[in-house]
Amino acid sequence: MKLVIAIDGPAGAGKSTVAKKVAKLLGMFYLDTGAMYRAFTHYVIAKKADLDNKSEIKKLLEGFELSISQDNVRANGKDITKEIRWENVTTNVSYISSIDFVRNKMVELQREIGKNKDIVVEGRDIGTVVFPDTRYKFYLDADVVERAKRRLKDKKNEEKKVSMLAMKEKIQKRDQYDSTRDNSPLKQANDAVLIDSTHMTIDEVCKYIINKVKG
Repeated sequence: MKLVIAIDGPAGAGKSTVAKKVAKLLGMFYLDTGAMYRAFTHYVIAKKADLDNKSEIKKLLEGFELSISQDNVRANGKDITKEIRWENVTTNVSYISSIDFVRNKMVELQREIGKNKDIVVEGRDIGTVVFPDTRYKFYLDADVVERAKRRLKDKKNEEKKVSMLAMKEKIQKRDQYDSTRDNSPLKQANDAVLIDSTHMTIDEVCKYIINKVKG
């Protein structure tokens, strides 16, 4: 396994922004595992599959081909980088990603990428399940109100008309679902460094992580 920096945390904590910047500063590959699950969720929705029919979802997974780079996500050759941020994907990705055979396939792909290049990888089970043996594990968190604010400011977010209260409740619901699911629940690895970014800038968080890695 090459060098792996694992960054886990709940929705809106800033994982993607931080991981992407840390990767750039260290000259490493940025892997957004959430984008992988979103890509398959979009694929399932585009195929008009019955989301309650796991046999149908499993069959679609067998024919699913994913290509992911720093700034581009392709499913079976089609660029879906923008589409994976659509609201219907956001609504269903937590459920799709909780299906055991979906998660097992994605973890397999993530580990394969980690064999071939130095990566900064972010998600919800990176330090606990995907790369439990990496030395560099961080759990990025923030107050739920701050996370809601960040989500509403996110340029990629399709929910700009959603109220602060609605966004806060949505994040809390996602937190509850992610942390209580049976397969790879969201939780801080025992040896991960906790970073509360509520009152920190992106640059401060990145500097802290890089200092830990280099230190």
